[in-house]
Amino acid sequence: MTFEEIASVAAAGAIAVLPTGCTEQQGPHLPVDNDSWFAETLAIQAADEVAPDVMAVVLPALPFGPTPEHRAFGSGFVDIPVPVYEQFVRAILDSLADQGFTRIVVWRGCGGHDLTTPVEAFNEDRHGTSRAFLPAQHFHAIWCALADPTVPGGHADSFTTSILMHRRPDAVRRDRIPEGASGEPDWFDPALDFSTYSSTGVIGSAAHASPELGEQLWHSSVAAVADVLRQIATDPDQITPSTPCT
Repeated sequence: MTFEEIASVAAAGAIAVLPTGCTEQQGPHLPVDNDSWFAETLAIQAADEVAPDVMAVVLPALPFGPTPEHRAFGSGFVDIPVPVYEQFVRAILDSLADQGFTRIVVWRGCGGHDLTTPVEAFNEDRHGTSRAFLPAQHFHAIWCALADPTVPGGHADSFTTSILMHRRPDAVRRDRIPEGASGEPDWFDPALDFSTYSSTGVIGSAAHASPELGEQLWHSSVAAVADVLRQIATDPDQITPSTPCT
């Protein structure tokens, strides 16, 4: 879009969607850009699904974020300190508000990133002239509804691997999918290190993935984000806020 087109849709009340991703190891079988790709592609398809009833503009995904739990794997990560990351996101929210967007959705591709602080501070400072939303994610519930709820998950798992088998089959190294399951991390440990629980980088199990399951998971995930956009357009006070590590 050109800057004039962006000004036009902002004035018309479009929702701005900011996908936040990261660059980090995704086990030995998936590319390190997965979370950024997932957040942006999911948001774009959801925006297409709700159009023309709801107008939503999707920004390019932020490709970097805090990834300290991946450092022990030695490569494939760009780790942004939390204070820097929060200031960066806040600056983006301010920029969007300054050009007329009154509703902004921060859609996280990395579930462990807690952006509550910059979002709440933005909402307080803007005094209602613009409002940012940090919706809860429902991927675990989607997995439990469509697949085996006893399969452990958490990172580069069967949910993620199935979706990539469906949407990006050439990016999946099928011969490198680990067979076993990891230990269960303490998600609220401030010094969380995935290598303590997994030698492969997979948290949970990736061994139950399939492209057929990935197609179902993908369509349900798109529908869930589309529902969020519709809700913000019609009754934003009913949006369930995000909590970290869900």
